Amino acid sequence: MKKIFILILLSAALSAQAQEYSFGEKISQDDAVKAEQLITDLGDQLSMSIKVEGTVEEVCQAKGCWMTMALGKDKSMRITFKDYGFFVPINSSGKTAVIQGELKKEITTVATLKHYAQDAGKSTEEIEAITEPKSELVFVADGVLFLD
Repeated sequence: MKKIFILILLSAALSAQAQEYSFGEKISQDDAVKAEQLITDLGDQLSMSIKVEGTVEEVCQAKGCWMTMALGKDKSMRITFKDYGFFVPINSSGKTAVIQGELKKEITTVATLKHYAQDAGKSTEEIEAITEPKSELVFVADGVLFLD
């Protein structure tokens, strides 16, 4: 009976650990805004500190140094990590994440967009097709918590 109880406790601990894992500052899911609500919450502001929950779309395949999060209606935002102090697993696409940090509206240069495309493993043709800077939401995360 003791062995069964220990196995149940061990199994519960391992499954809880597998469901949530974090990088950077330790954060919780509490008070996170859904990613689909983010554009409305930002309004006319150029930046804001916020905690957001959403689905990871894409991750830098070189080393996990950035990721993108779906915002709904074919929109997304790029997330980098404060002072490059941590990276995320390159297989994080499709996972639900909570991010905490600073959201900004910025113009991303053509050179930077091409660099991101290269990191994402895009083809030479896709990279060369990037010819215009892009106005986008960017997020510098202090912490990332994956929920699944």
